[in-house]
Amino acid sequence: MRHSLGLRRVFVIPLALAACLAANGTGAAAPPGGGGERTRIDFAQRYRALQHGGIVRAANSAITCRRAIDRTAESCARTRGGRPGVNDDFDMFYIDVDDDPNTYNSSTGEVRLPPHSRVSYARLYWGGNLKVGEQKPPKDNGRVLIAEPGGNYKPVVADTPVGHRVTDGTDGADAFQASADVTGLVRGAGSGAYTVAQVNVAMGHSKAGAWGGWTLVVAYENAAEPLRHLAVWDGFDSTGEQGHRHAVRMRGVPRGTGGIAGVVAYDGDRGRRGDTVGVSAGGARTVPLTDDANPADDALNSTISEPGTPIRRNPAYPNTLGYDSDVFPLAKSPDRHGDLTVRLASQDPAWVGVVFAAVGAKR
Repeated sequence: MRHSLGLRRVFVIPLALAACLAANGTGAAAPPGGGGERTRIDFAQRYRALQHGGIVRAANSAITCRRAIDRTAESCARTRGGRPGVNDDFDMFYIDVDDDPNTYNSSTGEVRLPPHSRVSYARLYWGGNLKVGEQKPPKDNGRVLIAEPGGNYKPVVADTPVGHRVTDGTDGADAFQASADVTGLVRGAGSGAYTVAQVNVAMGHSKAGAWGGWTLVVAYENAAEPLRHLAVWDGFDSTGEQGHRHAVRMRGVPRGTGGIAGVVAYDGDRGRRGDTVGVSAGGARTVPLTDDANPADDALNSTISEPGTPIRRNPAYPNTLGYDSDVFPLAKSPDRHGDLTVRLASQDPAWVGVVFAAVGAKR
């Protein structure tokens, strides 16, 4: 594939162009007073609807292993093929699936919409770790390239403050997440393979490990589908540091009627137990979210997974070595009181960036 823009490796997007992108729906300029960086961003509702339809997402990692540094580790090929393994055991290198010499990383993921659907809302999230071997300007955190199916790259500028936190210690991480509204682009292009490039992730090896990727969350309307509560919440917060846990209460979204719940998280390691994702409502107990790809005690395990037939990705490594974009099935529950709350916990430091849900509504 080729998605050339003729850009140099480090590119600058003028404010005037960013404003144009906001107008045509391919991205958005930062609002007045926004566009800076914060060490923590409280989770808040980004999108909410009650309509016949659902939520789908495309996702992929931006970096993978090149060779093992730790002699006791599995080989790179076996690890990214699905074996347990952690990014700090490897020399990490960019994924770059396009044939554009001007991009240093690129990967694809499929948006799979049911026939006759109309996109209501679409948002692109990207993030990773900057503290490895190679360093690029922090200003690159807030911009990426995206190409719709069959299209050329278009620059996207983050339209909210960027979450960016440097942890303490010599082996601490330098983690960030950014996002932008891309509703116009996805509404016009529809289903198919989207390519995202130039995610600012550092390559190489360090105790912090290299990790990162992107997720495109798409809400849609479809008259043939059940009435559902659709909600997307985002923020930027750590879990696992000093025992810190994280919970997102999705106000107005019920717990008991079944559906799906999705989570985007960073630096979850496959094979290190103690990472959990669960849901609750009101004062009810937390029910673990688990499936064949995500064990109950290792839910943040470097996977991009969803119920049913997997979305197509290039590459489609089972172990992303530090990037989770998972969609879990929500079983029906007798507890229909209270808002759906997604709870995350981990033994090692990890970062949570997005939570979304599509839950059946009864009238």
